[in-house]
Order: sequence, then C-alpha cells, then structure tokens
Amino acid sequence: MMKRYLIPAFSLLVLLSACEKPTPEPPDPPTPAAPTSISLSQASFNVAQAGESLSLTITAPARPKLTLPDWISYKDGTYQDYKITVGLNVAANDTYDSRSATVTVTATGASDVSFTVTQQGKERPVYPTPTDNNAWKMAAKMGMGWNIGNQLEAHDNGNPSETAWTGTLCTQATFDKVKAAGFSSVRIPVTWINLIGEAPEYKLDATRLARLKEVVGYAHNAGLIAIVNIHHDGAESQYWLSVKPGVDNDAILAKIAAVWTQLAQAFREDGDWLILESFNEINDGGWGWSTEYQTADGKKRQNDILNGWNQKFVDVVRATGGENATRWLGVPGYAADVSMTLHDGFVLPNDPAGKTMVAVHTYGPYEFGQTCAVNQWGHTRTVKLSDPSYGEDYYKDQMNELYNKWISKGIPVYFGEYGCANRMDDKGFAFQLYFLEYLTKCFHTFGLSGFIWDNGAKGSGNEIYGIIDHGTGEYMDPVRGPKIVSVIKKGLTDSSSSYTLETVYDTAPQP
Repeated sequence: MMKRYLIPAFSLLVLLSACEKPTPEPPDPPTPAAPTSISLSQASFNVAQAGESLSLTITAPARPKLTLPDWISYKDGTYQDYKITVGLNVAANDTYDSRSATVTVTATGASDVSFTVTQQGKERPVYPTPTDNNAWKMAAKMGMGWNIGNQLEAHDNGNPSETAWTGTLCTQATFDKVKAAGFSSVRIPVTWINLIGEAPEYKLDATRLARLKEVVGYAHNAGLIAIVNIHHDGAESQYWLSVKPGVDNDAILAKIAAVWTQLAQAFREDGDWLILESFNEINDGGWGWSTEYQTADGKKRQNDILNGWNQKFVDVVRATGGENATRWLGVPGYAADVSMTLHDGFVLPNDPAGKTMVAVHTYGPYEFGQTCAVNQWGHTRTVKLSDPSYGEDYYKDQMNELYNKWISKGIPVYFGEYGCANRMDDKGFAFQLYFLEYLTKCFHTFGLSGFIWDNGAKGSGNEIYGIIDHGTGEYMDPVRGPKIVSVIKKGLTDSSSSYTLETVYDTAPQP
C-alpha cells in the first residue's frame, strides 16, 4: 500500500513562490536633456480692463527670472525638469488708455526671450448734453453754492451756540457780500441736540428757532437760495440720531417726525427759494470702516435705518402742506459719501411731489483735501502715484456714475459740501486751486451743483477752510480768497465751448 504525503498549503505556497522569477524594477525615466534656449507656452496676452490671472509655462536651462511692470504681480511655481508654470496677476487698469508691457524672461545658459501683455483701458465717459429735465434745471438754478459752516451747527458738548466755533454772529451784510461775490445759493447747517425738549412733544427751543428764521431771512433778502438741514445731531452717531447697534429706532423716528414737523411748519409759507435737507453725514462713527459696517448684514441694517429716516422726513414735511407740499427736498446717503451712496443700499424716498434731490459730499483724498499732509493732486503729481483718488479720472468717473444713475433720469444731485484745506505756500495753493477748478468743472459738465465748505477758520492747514468772514462778509485772505472764488465760479458757471475738462487738465501745476 502506497503512502500518501500531504503537503501543508502554506508550504506549497512557499514552494511555488520559490520557483517564480522576481519582477524587475522599471528603469528610471531618462533625464531630459537640458534645453539650450528658453521657450514659452504663450507669446502674448490680451487682458480686459478689469484685470485677470494668467498662467505661463516656461522651459529653460535654469530657473528663469521675469522683469515685470508694477501692474503685474508674480506667483512662483515649481521648477522641475527644466520647466516651470508661473502665475501672473494683472491689476485692473484704472485709466482710460490701454497699456502694454514687454516682459523679459532670462535664464543662465540661454538668450533672453520676451512676451507681451496688453490691457484695455476704461471706457471714456461721454460728456452729456444739458437738457431741460429737473436735474439740469436745479443745477443751473442753484449755481455756485456756499456753506456758512461752523456757525448755526456749532455746539459745545451738545449745547448749540452760534459763536462756539467762529466766535462771531453772522449778519445781513454777510449774505449780501456773499451774493455780491457771485454765489447763488447758501447752505445753512443747523444743530439742535440739547435744544430739543422731552418726549413726546420734542419741542424746539423758541429762541433758537427764531434765530434760524432770522438767518434764513438774511439769505432770502440777499437773493440767495437757501438750504436748511439738521446737522451734528447725527455726528458719528454720538447723539440722538444714531445708527449704532441696539438703537431704539422707533423712538428715533418719532423724534424725527416731531422735529421736522416743527421746522417744516416754521417755513411753511416760504417760497421755493428754500430747500430743506434731512440730515448730514450719518454714520456709526466708522465712516464706512466700522466692524459692523464691513459685514453685509451690518451695512444693510444701517442703510435701511437711514432710508427709513429719509422717508419719514419726506412724509412729515409734505404733510405740513403750504409750500412744503411741493418744495425741493434733499436727502443724503450713508456718510454723504459718493461711493457709498451709489453702491451701499441708498434708496431715494417715495415722494408724491417727485421733488427729492440726492445730497453727497467730497473733500478729495483725505491727506490732500483735509490734513494737508500731501500737497499735490492731479496727473502732474510726483507722490501717491498708485492712489487713483489723487487723479482726475477718479472724480470724472464718479460724476459719470451719478449722472447715469440719477441726473439722466431727472433727479437732481448736489454736492452739499466740498472743499480743499487752505495752503499758504505757492505750490500747494496752486494745487488747491487746480483741484477745486477741476472738481467744479466736473460738477458743471455732468449736471450737478456744489456748495463750497467754509468753516470760517483762519490761516491754513488741517481742516482750515475759511474763505469769507462770517460776521462781515469780507474775504478772510484778500489775496487768496478771491482766487478761490474765481476758480470755483468759472468751473461751475462757464459753459463756453472752449472751456472743457481737457482745457482745465492742461493747466495742472508742476510740483
């Protein structure tokens, strides 16, 4: 009998494995030969005005280097096997002219090569032709405007006093001489704060109201259009007009209704030479840069509040009847800022009379127009070259946007405040005059009017805007004052065909 031997399965596997031949490892791929020249995946790029991210693959015998203009930024890649793919970010072209750059690529061991990047410029605004719609009519009617600032809106810790900031009372002579200087309109900012009584009447101080009527009467007697507003009651939400989180907006609306009803009744029978403006530069203290406002919900909440206030203003003024049923009214957007008014949720109130205007403000770039830390503005400047707000196109574009959104539709827009802090040095003063002339010519070209800010402050420097003495009406600086008024008058009123934004542009001073 044969013996059978059983081989365990594990041993069988080992035995079979021992009989198999090992699989050889695949050979390493051959190292590519080093190229002797530089090659590019693309020789040219055409980029839209808004900017674009580009990708470029470069083959070169060594890691390549690129020489780029300041409007193209570079994102490095991984250099392997003599190849690298890099990113190029082309910034938006904020000029009207197209631009082109030849970018040189260098690498050790090869001759230089280059590629081109061409980018379109912005579409140039087409200057509108004046029409007989209400926007153009109101711009022509208001003409050259002046602010009697730091006067009836002045206060000491919430206690309004006309002499708190200028130390003087305005007179009939003030307004007579303002009119004689060529102004057609005056804006009279007014602060109330602690001169408003308790709820629910919120009665206005009788002496203060009588003085306001007297000052408005000065303007009318002089033949000026007058704008009256509520001013520092909403200063950075420090007082009762607050858009900060947690405010009792129903209580604020009730107070707005009571205060504006009293003001509207006080001027109920005055003619259409008087314009009422709801508020000033309403913001939460951050001027658009607060933590809350930088969120979509916070921005919407604050703009919704302001829209509601403006609507309440229109409703209560119209309800008082008389001339108030049809007189022109002005309302600001957030902080009265041009960009925020255009883009952050401002809504024009519903007005049965269809006679509500949009109020905006500008002082130019902060360090130029307000602090004087920068002394140049415009295309001839040698500083702030990368900041578009220091260039003419920035403001021309804003005026074009305002025109397209409202003026072209018959809705007037006016710059209730604009200005540039005074300079005493000749070069700085030349740039101040140029800025004011170019800006006011922009107003006139696109169908707006403007009110120069005059805070009665003497001298020059940070937030010094004095032009006309508020007590006498005389020029505070007999040399510079008339020159300031002359350029803004020319910018706002000269319609001759030989005087254009381009001819003003050509007069820019040299630094």
